[in-house]
Amino acid sequence: MDAVDALNEIAFWLERELAPSFKVKAFRNAAAAISGLADDDVAARARDGRLRRMKGIGDRTFEVIRQATEGRVPDYLEGLRERAAQPLESEGRELHSLLKGDLHSHSDWSDGGSPIETMAQAARLLGRSYLALTDHSPNLTIANGLSPERLSQQLELVASYNAGAAGDGFRLLAGIEVDILESGKLDQEPEMLDRLDVVVASVHSKLRSEAGVMTRRMLGGIEDPHTDVLGHCTGRLVTGSRGSRPESEFDAARVFAACAENGVAVEINSRPERQDPPDDLIQRALDAGCLFSIDSDAHAPGQLDFLQYGAARAAANGVPADRIVTTWPLERLLEWTGRRR
Repeated sequence: MDAVDALNEIAFWLERELAPSFKVKAFRNAAAAISGLADDDVAARARDGRLRRMKGIGDRTFEVIRQATEGRVPDYLEGLRERAAQPLESEGRELHSLLKGDLHSHSDWSDGGSPIETMAQAARLLGRSYLALTDHSPNLTIANGLSPERLSQQLELVASYNAGAAGDGFRLLAGIEVDILESGKLDQEPEMLDRLDVVVASVHSKLRSEAGVMTRRMLGGIEDPHTDVLGHCTGRLVTGSRGSRPESEFDAARVFAACAENGVAVEINSRPERQDPPDDLIQRALDAGCLFSIDSDAHAPGQLDFLQYGAARAAANGVPADRIVTTWPLERLLEWTGRRR
């Protein structure tokens, strides 16, 4: 087995299991350390012990590389594969099988942990037809949000990637997760937003604002003709390393009515720590006639499989598949995202 592939696959399954980031990085770093070496050189270094002295190689990663160069599936990888044979969620499997893409993901251009190409490759391996790259906008400096200049550079990279992958049925979509500012404006130049396939608009700051203030802010973002998806609408956290955070307060009737009127999809965010929106708001959005988008909000390749969690919640709440835009084929999806631009 190719040693680099083995290391990266281990990192993928660990990310899917929400393993500590230091453990995932150990395998990603080891893969990077040997990626420029010829296979014979890696095997020779593993046999004579020189590999142990290389920066980025630890005891566990050395053992994985050694077993891979001997033509074996490493024991550690085999164990992870056995655990991964079980679905993350037993519910919603039929709906999950209908999902064709994912409109919310992050790369190392903002606060994700992996290169764009690695994220795209993982989406392809999971059988997706499309993945929207939605790194953050400038206002979110803590997440290394993209200035117009950096976003323009990223668009060139996305176009180059798609040109190189032409004919395999997969499309990397140019997108952004743009902040809805306190004024209700979107945190990116309109000319740049015009160039994108997908715009996810989210609130990331002052989440404890009074309900009227938050409602006006969200309505401003929803009514902007560039907005396609309203991201993690309550901003809540229910578990995980960042602790918990209560739901933002807003007038759900007005917000979801605006989403329905403007054809903006309400995101069902699949991250386990978010579970956003809560079930009662999914029901209110459903009753209001909203579209939905089941998204991973992945910050690492293995997290792209979190769509299973979102599909389970959508199925439990009776959301029809045809009202979920991420079940749509690419042509229909792009027709929808281009409806107001």
